[in-house]
Amino acid sequence: MIAPDDMAACRAAIRTGSLSFHAASRVLPARVRDPALALYAFCRVADDEVDEGADKAGAVLRLRDRLELVYQGRPRDGYADRAFAAVVEDFEMPRALPEALLEGLAWDAIGRRYDTLSGVLDYSARVAGAVGAMMCVLMRVRDADALARACDLGLAMQLTNISRDVGEDARAGRVFLPLDWLRAEGVAVERFLATPAACDGVRRVTARLLGEAERLYLRAEAGVAALPLACRPGIFAARHIYAGIGGQVARAGFDSVSLRARTGKGQKLGWLMLAGLRAAASPLLPRPAVLHARPAAEVAFLVEAAARQGAARGRSEALFEVLAQLEARSRGLA
Repeated sequence: MIAPDDMAACRAAIRTGSLSFHAASRVLPARVRDPALALYAFCRVADDEVDEGADKAGAVLRLRDRLELVYQGRPRDGYADRAFAAVVEDFEMPRALPEALLEGLAWDAIGRRYDTLSGVLDYSARVAGAVGAMMCVLMRVRDADALARACDLGLAMQLTNISRDVGEDARAGRVFLPLDWLRAEGVAVERFLATPAACDGVRRVTARLLGEAERLYLRAEAGVAALPLACRPGIFAARHIYAGIGGQVARAGFDSVSLRARTGKGQKLGWLMLAGLRAAASPLLPRPAVLHARPAAEVAFLVEAAARQGAARGRSEALFEVLAQLEARSRGLA
């Protein structure tokens, strides 16, 4: 069980640090909402430490050590770590899932770029698809089809985030758009990063990425009916709130360099109401065949890990490799 003071701190962190998830979480049942807030608080704290700190390599290595302590049942003295340790124990959270997130943050720390859409999806699987799989675990859902669709939703949400943050990322010297798409549009990546400015090529790439996100949102919807009925409004809400961010980018002419898309409280309320209506109607509708579609290649490892019972060790060779790079960088050897 999560200590009440730690739970209160997690709620406060998400209320100010992740407005979209906080809005969607309000319509989840308490038995899922509270551990979900604890999960998101741990992920949020980890992401902020890597993104905002000067020593990104050190931040990832410290997160590795914190995760080790969580799975030993000896979390670091901090509300997010203690709360997440309780979630790991209560739900037998497969270790491979938070370690996938760790790997994605390590890719951030080394400044990895992605030549193709598949590369962007590889990254999105780790920083968002893994969270979708963990949410299924919190709902006590381990069915492979439902897990695959939850990972689709995570991918879609991350592609939306990337599309919204093109300018913000560029000003920080980062690019997450597929490099081959940018080259095909005649965008010189280094020049764009040196002086980020809206241009037709970047707008077209942003529109194309949001098109991929929409395809994944539609495919993810098939999995909602495989979730507990009480959880469906929250998941539909997350789907519509994040897709709504993409809609704002589209209304701005796909220019997310000059401005950053934001959604208002009224819009979120409308999406919450729509989510409730769709959840209420879901038991009456036939389950679409796409529910049983194979998982995207980039998330198949997440589906396999989450479908297994238990919280077994899950470090992959790829994770060891990127952590070794960070160790070398942290010691000034690379």
